Amino acid sequence: MTTELTVLVVDDDFYVADLHRRQVEQLPGLRALPAVGTVAEVRRVLAEQPVDLLLLDVHLPDGSGLDLLREVDVDAFVLSAASDATTVRRALRRGALGYLIKPFASGTLVDRLRAYQRYRNVLDERTAVDQEALERALRILHSGDAAKAASPSRSATEQAVLEQFGAETGAGAAGGADVGPLELSAADVAARVGVSRATAQRYLAALAADGLVTMKLSYGTTGRPEHRYSRP
Repeated sequence: MTTELTVLVVDDDFYVADLHRRQVEQLPGLRALPAVGTVAEVRRVLAEQPVDLLLLDVHLPDGSGLDLLREVDVDAFVLSAASDATTVRRALRRGALGYLIKPFASGTLVDRLRAYQRYRNVLDERTAVDQEALERALRILHSGDAAKAASPSRSATEQAVLEQFGAETGAGAAGGADVGPLELSAADVAARVGVSRATAQRYLAALAADGLVTMKLSYGTTGRPEHRYSRP
């Protein structure tokens, strides 16, 4: 998935709402709408434009965020100081993808947002989903930023592979306009990193499984289709 995901922060505490909005904005691939603080404002925004993810408080001046969950067809994380088990279970039962209890540690929300991006990348709307992909997406979502859990024995090479994509984008032959994310084959990555093609392929497959890169088939004029990888 290469399209930007839109996030709406819903919290009637202006300071908290702005903090969460800025955390969204710092992540490439996410776009934060102006934060809102009421149920009515959420309904207005959703009527005007598509939203991918709500960061939703429970207690709002004109109603309950949990009641709103039953009404809207939008992914949501609940961010609330309400810590009783009944409220948490009700939020999950009504469709929340996750629940963060305030105050949470700095970086926790960023980790969850990154995990959500990777979850959406695995459950790409343009592709069919098999059971393995579904279970992988759920593991990614519920383990937070699982990319941080890479084992020390492979993290250096894995990171080197991932860094080959960087923030580069394709360009025309004359250095013209940006034409999209940089796409590399396993052979390209192997040459850049200095590993065998088989090793590059293994790491690329693992990164794709975690939703950190996307894979597509490129069909040339002759021969077998080639796997091409890019950052989501």
